[in-house]
Amino acid sequence: MNILVTGSNGQLGNELRLRASAEHNWIFTDVVQQSGVETIQMDICDIDTVRIIAESERVDVIVNCAAYTNVDKAEDDKEAAWTLNKTAPGNLATVASELGATLIHISTDYVFPGDSCRPLRESDPTGPKSVYGSTKLAGEEAVRSSGCKSIIIRTAWLYSPFGRNFFKTMVGLTSTKESVRVVADQVGSPTYAADLADLIVHIITSGQLDKTGLYHFSDEGVVSWYDFAHEIGALCGGKCDVQPCASSEYPSRVRRPHYSALDKTLVKTTFGFRIPYWRDSLEDCFKRYSAL
Repeated sequence: MNILVTGSNGQLGNELRLRASAEHNWIFTDVVQQSGVETIQMDICDIDTVRIIAESERVDVIVNCAAYTNVDKAEDDKEAAWTLNKTAPGNLATVASELGATLIHISTDYVFPGDSCRPLRESDPTGPKSVYGSTKLAGEEAVRSSGCKSIIIRTAWLYSPFGRNFFKTMVGLTSTKESVRVVADQVGSPTYAADLADLIVHIITSGQLDKTGLYHFSDEGVVSWYDFAHEIGALCGGKCDVQPCASSEYPSRVRRPHYSALDKTLVKTTFGFRIPYWRDSLEDCFKRYSAL
């Protein structure tokens, strides 16, 4: 199969590069080329460019890892967020439909209002409270309305040794500061990008692309941002005093979910995939990052 990956310079895209199976032809693309790695330059906001490259590569699967993910900046940069999170997935879905390809599209827990008290199921009502969440929900709808074969995966709290993320920020702070305060009243589940990449590769290589639909994926376990930061600090040597605080102490224009743990029952039973516990995955990421 010919598998086209968008946003291949990001966290998930880089993890997919490391897991690209030799029996398939993986085509890694991004809006800019990454130094030292093979990347085809492709702007997914331009449907003609997407169509030309997808047709020339005879694409069977498109994995969309690209997104506008700066939650705070999206409140002001609305046009760019809507274009990248809604229009671009719609372009990919249209081209996938034309070619008879399957689109694997990544979405987010921010499509929910964040006031649940139990892990969220795929059937639960959405209700985004931010521009970012609204654009990502619109992207899901653009994919579904295209009629293409699609697997939409909602995830949350993504981190890895690549790019900018909470894990890397906390490693830096807890390694250099005497103390740091982290919100303890926002609860969810971290997602190691390597684990999500493993799921995607599993779906493709085990011949389960016909199991289209909407799925939730994150690592097992439910924690607060404080819990997550505390464990990162412990891995860094435990010299930094990581203290809990309320989100009200850090006012923001964006209402972040207070509870957004995802129910992974459907993805586990459908694809026969074992999801790692978040603490085990964090240790693996720390080892890899420390070795860089």
